[in-house]
Amino acid sequence: MPPSTDQLIELLARGAAPVKRLRPPLVRATLWLLAVAAVAALVVPFFANFALFDEKLRDAKFILELIGTLLTGIAAVVAAFYMSLPDRSPAWALLPLPPLVLWLASSGYNCYRDWIVTGTNGWALGETTACFGTIMGFSVPIGIALVLVIRRARPIAPVPVAAIGGLGVAALSAFLLQFNHDVDASFLDLGVHAAAILLVIAVAAIVARIPRAPI
Repeated sequence: MPPSTDQLIELLARGAAPVKRLRPPLVRATLWLLAVAAVAALVVPFFANFALFDEKLRDAKFILELIGTLLTGIAAVVAAFYMSLPDRSPAWALLPLPPLVLWLASSGYNCYRDWIVTGTNGWALGETTACFGTIMGFSVPIGIALVLVIRRARPIAPVPVAAIGGLGVAALSAFLLQFNHDVDASFLDLGVHAAAILLVIAVAAIVARIPRAPI
């Protein structure tokens, strides 16, 4: 005779291991972002061109792009931590939308300006390939660290969570790229940035589909 519901609940409760409660999502996101900032502070001086970066800061458009990129990364990471919990609204995915619009608008303006001034020369390959490699180089270790932390929450819908997290990782990587990005963006340059970002998001979504081993 199969056990009753009460007996089944008692059996499961007796063999269940204690579960450690996760910190609030904003706290976890803040700690993760601080860890990334600490690592970036150690790594960036080895490749950054601070004299060039200081010169670029005189351009108001560049400052807007920089702010939009950084805020997109922060907002998307925070949204991913919230979305990883089953009792939080999927509307958190909209959090990075305003800074993303600012980032794209400021980047797009530079592309249009470069296209109007230089014409077909804006399509030449060169620094764009290095941009792709740099974004991917930053995104891989940062993305792995984010996936490992977020998967502890065992999100019910892991693919949307991973996609938003991938956007955050790619945006943070693009922000770090600006410390040694010595050319104005062309249409092709923006396309390469977009391709790298979409690739990071796609990889994050694929990884999210891999089932996690039970505890």
